[in-house]
Amino acid sequence: ANLFRILFIKMVGDLKKYMQKCVESGRTFSLNLSIKNTTITNGLKYSLATGNWGDQKKAASAKAGVSQVLNRYTYSSTLSHLRRTNTPVGRDGKLAKPRQLHNTHWGLVCPAETREGQACGLVKNLSLMCYVSVGWEHEGIIDFMTTRGMEVLEEYDTNMFPTATKIFVNGVWVGVHNDPTKLVNQVIKLRRNGTISFEASLIRDIRDREFRIFTDAGRVMRPLFTVDNETDGNKGNLKLQRSHLDKLENDKNISVEGMSEEERREARFGWYGLVNEGVIEYLDAEEEEQAMIIMTPQDLDDHLRLKQGTYVFEDEIDDDDDDDEDMDPTAPPKFKMDHTRRVKPKPNSHVKYYTHCEIHPSMILGICASIIPFPDHNQ
Repeated sequence: ANLFRILFIKMVGDLKKYMQKCVESGRTFSLNLSIKNTTITNGLKYSLATGNWGDQKKAASAKAGVSQVLNRYTYSSTLSHLRRTNTPVGRDGKLAKPRQLHNTHWGLVCPAETREGQACGLVKNLSLMCYVSVGWEHEGIIDFMTTRGMEVLEEYDTNMFPTATKIFVNGVWVGVHNDPTKLVNQVIKLRRNGTISFEASLIRDIRDREFRIFTDAGRVMRPLFTVDNETDGNKGNLKLQRSHLDKLENDKNISVEGMSEEERREARFGWYGLVNEGVIEYLDAEEEEQAMIIMTPQDLDDHLRLKQGTYVFEDEIDDDDDDDEDMDPTAPPKFKMDHTRRVKPKPNSHVKYYTHCEIHPSMILGICASIIPFPDHNQ
């Protein structure tokens, strides 16, 4: 849009010059001759071909590298190129901070795949399951919150509700609410059952008494399994059940040949079926700060067993391979330690409950880093 504006202003400037010449020389004005139909076309072609975004005559001030020729060396390098991101920081300065990994990059940016040399750490690659939001209209969610007791900002009296929670939508303060816990739970339910878009980011900041909602484009998000903390029979377990796996299995028998993308999505349960049933939830970096995420479903089982008092710690496992002849026959049997097992940290007994679970730990890697065999077994 910026490039088109520059080229359109240039075309209007040429039209103005032609009109002035016609007035000064007394010639008749011809609209066909005054408008140069090649100005916009050639300008767009030049920018897409060279990557210099701006006027051709002002190439020094133009932004370079906006469009690039897609890498076609191998299939994996093509996919990797499509997932590449660029940090708009000068390459000349030897600043370390913009190049270093940050905690919020977990699951969104590949920690291994980056360029060598000056662009190291500035040119990054998205992780395997990272998703960039496209944005959606947020008026409906404001109307919903208004009907659920949200005090609109224009009618808000600070003396009546001094401890009310402020509600922001895309950075704009829209109102306040006296029972934020109830409101947040209602909006989360709407997202999990597909009433509002899965792209919506819902952040409850208890310390600052704020509820922030983001629906704009360009936010990096990643999917996670949700943990059921409401249903009594399934409390503390994943929402993913055998019934969901059966539905995914049945998708193989459904023919989608000749269908459009929308029709395929309706015919099959698939990935979006899991999203719309609240089994999988997309979180961005800011919402992740309010979540408790466990690494694997096995770790979640260990945490549950710890809470129930049935978890066996490693120091209770017999590390002696020889049979003890003097062992008391009435004593409970000891477990034998498996020396080939993967070393795992003990479950944290201080955590009350978890809200989400990683789909797989390897999803932090990008496309090229994930095809390295045994990346966690180094010398």
